[in-house]
Amino acid sequence: MSDRSLVARAHRVLHSISMVLILVIGLTAIGYTATSAFGAAPWLTYTATFGDVAYPQAGIITQIVVTIILASLFFFMPSAGRIMSLERSHRSFRLGMEDVARAYHVCHTADRSGIFTMSSEFDAVRERLAYLRDHPDLDSLEPQVLEIAAQMSHQSRELADIYNVEKVARAKTFLHQRQQEAERQQQLIVEAHHALRDIRKWSQQVELEESVVASQLSQLEEQLDATLPALGYTMGKQSAEIVPLPQKPAAE
Repeated sequence: MSDRSLVARAHRVLHSISMVLILVIGLTAIGYTATSAFGAAPWLTYTATFGDVAYPQAGIITQIVVTIILASLFFFMPSAGRIMSLERSHRSFRLGMEDVARAYHVCHTADRSGIFTMSSEFDAVRERLAYLRDHPDLDSLEPQVLEIAAQMSHQSRELADIYNVEKVARAKTFLHQRQQEAERQQQLIVEAHHALRDIRKWSQQVELEESVVASQLSQLEEQLDATLPALGYTMGKQSAEIVPLPQKPAAE
């Protein structure tokens, strides 16, 4: 039982107890005041003072006022009783609808599984009613509840046929296959992105190496252009005029 239902039940119990207490205390006060008025019982007596003025009849006045207040509460009891009656009827209706919903769920589930085969309305309702009566979880429900659930199940037979267990299973299998295919395509796309990134990185590395080689060849050509003329050579052929290097004079 949930906390909400416990609180509601405690509220109803306390409400009933308070109504009984008001009734008992009010009737007791009215009876005692009437008895005091006829002299068969003593009045409530005490002296109250307000400033310098004393009121020796304060007890009698208090007793009469309290009795009137308690008696006036009786006028609210019929409306409170009607509210409690409405709450009880609403609770009974809710419990009845919960029982109908539970029985309908059992019958509709069986209808989706293809248990019922009768086509005519009378036979179909009777078949569903017999199934509900034999169900072990519904043996405590009233026959009227089972009959309403059977009629509701017959009215929703087309819905049960559309959402048949076998059809729903096929639809779930199809969706599962589509999901697997989508996941496989997504994996292929991820692998393609990785391959593209590797190829792009490799291409950039090759271009960098080619630029380094071209730079080295250019530097080599510049060095050869600067060195070969001093040796009497030019790029690709020997110079036609060779100028010998001057000899140092012999030491005297």
